[in-house]
Amino acid sequence: MKKPTLLIFFISVLLYGNAQVHKPFQPSAVFNDSLTRVVIDFRNNFYQVQGEELTPQEGREVYQSTISLPGAAHCVIYRFHSIIDTTASWQAILYTGESYEEALTIYRNTYNQLTKSKIKWNDNRLAAFKGEMEQPDENLRFTNTLLQLDVPDFLYRHFYAAIEITNSYNGWEVHLNLHDKKNDKDRY
Repeated sequence: MKKPTLLIFFISVLLYGNAQVHKPFQPSAVFNDSLTRVVIDFRNNFYQVQGEELTPQEGREVYQSTISLPGAAHCVIYRFHSIIDTTASWQAILYTGESYEEALTIYRNTYNQLTKSKIKWNDNRLAAFKGEMEQPDENLRFTNTLLQLDVPDFLYRHFYAAIEITNSYNGWEVHLNLHDKKNDKDRY
C-alpha cells in the first residue's frame, strides 16, 4: 500500500513542484497610500494636495498635485470656472506614447490597482472602488471605465474614478481622473 501512495506523491511533486503559486493581485502600498490621500482630500476640494499654479487652460485653473501615483508622468488639479460647479478634478497622466499595447497594459493595471486598493475611511472602515472595466478597442479613439467609491458618505455620492485610454494624433494616453460626476456637463 505504501508504494502506490509514494508513487502518487512523487508524480505530484514532479508535475506540480515547479508550478508557480499565483498570489492574488495586491496594489502597491505606495499606490494605495497616495490614492487614499487624494480620495480623502476630495472632501476639501483637493486643496490639501494642491501645489503650485500651472498655466491656466480655457475655463479652468490648473495646479500641480503634491501627491503623485507611482509611474504617473504628472498629476494635476483642475479648478473649473463655473457658477454651477465649484468642485475640482484630480488627474494623473499614467501613459503617453505610441504603443497601444503599453497603453492597454497600463489601463488594465490601473483598473486592477483601483479595484484592489482599500481606502481607510475616517471611521476606520475600508472603502473600495467598484465597477466593470470597459474593454478598449484599438479602433476606437476613446474608452472610459467608471468606478464608484463604495462608501456611504453623502459627499461622495457622485464621486468617481475614471480610467481613460485615448488615441490622438500624438499617440495613446492613459489618464486617471478623480472627481464628482454630477456636474460634468456644467464644467465646460
